Amino acid sequence: MESIVPKDHAEAVALFRSQVVGALCVRDLDHGELQVALAALSEQRFRPPRGHSTRRYSRSTLARWYYAYKEGGLEALRPQGRADKGRGRDLTPAMRTLLVAIRQEHPSASVPLILRTLVSEGRLQEGTACESTVRRFFQQQGLDRTSLRAGAGGKMRLRWQAERPMDLWQGDVCHGAPLTSGEPVRIHGLLDDASRFVPVIEAMAQEREVDMLAVLVRAVRSHGPPGALYLDNGATYRGTTLALACARMGTTLIHAKPYDAPARGKMERFWRTLREGCLDHLGPIGSLHDLNVRIWAWLDAHYHSAPHGALMGGSPKAAFSATTRPADNFDESRLRAALTIHERRRVRRDSTLSMDGEDWETDLHFLAGRLVTVSRCMVDPQEPPYIEHEKKRFALHKVDPIQNASRPRSPTNRDETHPARTAFDPAGALLDQQLGRGRRPGGDSEDRS
Repeated sequence: MESIVPKDHAEAVALFRSQVVGALCVRDLDHGELQVALAALSEQRFRPPRGHSTRRYSRSTLARWYYAYKEGGLEALRPQGRADKGRGRDLTPAMRTLLVAIRQEHPSASVPLILRTLVSEGRLQEGTACESTVRRFFQQQGLDRTSLRAGAGGKMRLRWQAERPMDLWQGDVCHGAPLTSGEPVRIHGLLDDASRFVPVIEAMAQEREVDMLAVLVRAVRSHGPPGALYLDNGATYRGTTLALACARMGTTLIHAKPYDAPARGKMERFWRTLREGCLDHLGPIGSLHDLNVRIWAWLDAHYHSAPHGALMGGSPKAAFSATTRPADNFDESRLRAALTIHERRRVRRDSTLSMDGEDWETDLHFLAGRLVTVSRCMVDPQEPPYIEHEKKRFALHKVDPIQNASRPRSPTNRDETHPARTAFDPAGALLDQQLGRGRRPGGDSEDRS
């Protein structure tokens, strides 16, 4: 058997004190004899736990240990720490509130930086609080860096999931190893929260909003729009086009709180499964097509049909297909309407206008200088934008300055034959009136001289 040791330093100190005064407690001593014994004991030297040297203890200290041991036993000899130990007595309530607000708004700021800034701004007197005091205070509040990195922050977390498939989709982007050509890899994916089924996944070279929309279109075409879409706070998911498209489809767009990765744990866990089962074993890949076909093969042949721990051994595909969904009349026309954006643009004098950072040209030259509504359907980003005029659509085309150099122009005013000019001479009419001359019906004046 292993030897029994004190459970903590306080119990070790209590044991040491009991050994110092324990011999007196078993003796029947009157008050005078006790004082003599305590005086003799105070002349002896003892080595306390964790002590590097021996020391003496006064009669009052030994008497306090003696009576405490007789009344309360070993537990009464445990040293009692300060009631406010580790609470930063030098931190005022206002300073505590300020420190909490700074750490919550700027979680990456270090304690030395916070103290140095407060001292420089005159909000804290130098030397009032040391770094260790502030660190202990942050730890008590659940605001230390370890807790913040873990996403704890003192908040209560519960395991949750959507009630039925299609109620909630989660979306994210995974950064993969670059291709052999050096081209970056960004894997866009959507995950059904209730079934862990992946409606769509595709590796692309960028993570723009237009790339996210392309992935969403593929998923909606195959399964219809979800009840809600749960995304992070990246610029990819914060665009106006995505928000408007979700609103038109009847999908609630939800963004996770910043710096709260555990809130999207299901998506992070899927990326880990994808890496361990597929991406980490691919080797050099030369094109996005080669990467995608391997990801899709792993998804269809393994992941969707494999037992999933969160589904009590069921597979994502079976769980996604088991729930019957009500019939929906969401078709291609509604999808295109949801993903069509309309913007006001002024046509330049050369019949061009700007859209999505590109110059486009219209054949309706009479619209030059006028404000028009330009529409573009993001279902197919390669589809050119168009102008609606008198309930008709007129497609725009990209400007080709070289081709325009040889295009014929419309006739100008100088090339046209003007009709006979209409007689109109206000000054001449007044002169004729002064001279008493009349005018012929044709407008010429009569010579009355």
